[in-house]
Amino acid sequence: MPRTGERGGPQTRARILEVATRLFIERGYDTVTVAEVAREAGVSSVTVFKHFPRKEDLFLDRADDAVELLRSAVRDRAPGVGVPAALREAMIRLVDAGHPLSGVDDRSIPFFRTVAASPALIARAREIGADLQRILAEELEHDPAFAGDGTLLAAFFIAGYGTVMVETARRRIAGEPPSAVVDDHRVRLERLFEALRGGFGS
Repeated sequence: MPRTGERGGPQTRARILEVATRLFIERGYDTVTVAEVAREAGVSSVTVFKHFPRKEDLFLDRADDAVELLRSAVRDRAPGVGVPAALREAMIRLVDAGHPLSGVDDRSIPFFRTVAASPALIARAREIGADLQRILAEELEHDPAFAGDGTLLAAFFIAGYGTVMVETARRRIAGEPPSAVVDDHRVRLERLFEALRGGFGS
């Protein structure tokens, strides 16, 4: 007989994610095993790995969302709108909505603390960044309306956005006033996109 929720599909995935996030934040990522997550969620370890092939993906679970966000920004932009402008619009929407990918929501603070305390999560976050850079470059390469250097644009954007996020995370962890951090986050984003427009305006 399968354990509780073993056949739940999306519900099982959500339950595993909820349990894993709580345990990692409470005890630290490196001290919690996949077996413990499975036991707490009422499923087998095999089921956990079916939904999350890597342990790190139990916490850094929004990579697919980030991929779709980048692809949509490029593919769905209006005629005549440059890629930097489309990316800026997408990133500003994240901030305005307090989306988890923006890093400005209060719920991001325990997330940032947990990542900062785990070399494994830091390494995985860097891998995800490299994957996003590659995917964005490939997207631009196949975009007939983009005539610039997609590889360079992807590299500058991902590195720049990562830098903004790391600084925002550092200030949130340090307990700085949220409004000041969010305002600075916006200013840094505008500086990033001003630089991108200057070099990749078309």
